[in-house]
Amino acid sequence: MSSWRGHSQQSLGGLTSHLCRALFLLGLFVASAWSVTPTPQDCLILRPPNSHGSSVSCFSAPEFPSWLPGDTIHLTMEFSNLTQLPAAALHGCPGLRELHLSSNRLEKLSTGLLLPVPNLLVLDLTRNALADLPQGLFRASAALHTLVLKENRLQTLQASWLRGLRALVHLDLAGNCLHTLPAGLLANLTALSTLDLGDNQLETLPPGLLRGPLRLERLHLEGNQLRVLGDDLLAPQPSLRYLFLNDNKLTSVAAGAFKGLKWLDMLDLSNNSLTTTPAGLWASLGKPARDMEEGFDLSHNPWVCDQKLSHLCLWLAANRHKMFSKNETRCAGPKDLEGQLLLAVVGSQWEDTEPH
Repeated sequence: MSSWRGHSQQSLGGLTSHLCRALFLLGLFVASAWSVTPTPQDCLILRPPNSHGSSVSCFSAPEFPSWLPGDTIHLTMEFSNLTQLPAAALHGCPGLRELHLSSNRLEKLSTGLLLPVPNLLVLDLTRNALADLPQGLFRASAALHTLVLKENRLQTLQASWLRGLRALVHLDLAGNCLHTLPAGLLANLTALSTLDLGDNQLETLPPGLLRGPLRLERLHLEGNQLRVLGDDLLAPQPSLRYLFLNDNKLTSVAAGAFKGLKWLDMLDLSNNSLTTTPAGLWASLGKPARDMEEGFDLSHNPWVCDQKLSHLCLWLAANRHKMFSKNETRCAGPKDLEGQLLLAVVGSQWEDTEPH
């Protein structure tokens, strides 16, 4: 099962340039109830009825517009090959709520870029060329709710870059080149509920990484190089509901790794290198305590179906109705069970066996 990020995702980077252009042209024929003003720079100004401000959409525009209406609350500037923004780009729209800058070629942002827009809620910088962020970029961004930095060129992060984001709920850092994370990265992000670190090159995670958020619900760690999941990483987040660890190199998961995660509804451990799991790992997940609402995926691991796996097999017997990719969850050993479905082994060998 491939991990899905659709829920609460704010980034608009999935549209192709052709589709965006088509939508833009379609906007020129918007119904008469809307006030529509085309501009000479491949931009469109929409003033929906009963709206408190204007929405400006620009696709493939040659430069950042200097004529933004003072009541602009939503600005989209995408697929325009911009490498930088004017330092005073946002001075004329103090009420801006959403800024979408995906699919450009931005390399740097000015320190004071966001100072004129203290009520900004969403900042989408998907698919640019950012290798770092300036210190103090968010010092006036206490209202920012969603920050999307996926598919840039970030190789390192500094916790100080995120200083000031007291209201941040959604942080997307997926698809960069991160090898390590700094201690205290999330220390001041107490409102954070979704963290996406997927598709980077992380081999280890710093102790206490998840200390800071008070109620993290979604954690994406898929597509990295993680080999071990320890006892303490998830402990600070008992409210976690969605956990994606697929497509790593996990060979070991500590017995207490999931301890206390009684509300977990989705777990993806597929496409790793797990051969077995320790006794006690599954005690707090699924039945008999409660059903996982979404389910779990353990497929494409080289499971060794011997007595050491009996704890997992007994858990599967009670929770198989929530299992994804059943036909791809098979034994890699011992030799006489190689290629057998794990669920078939559950039924034939350990269904009535009590673990020791």
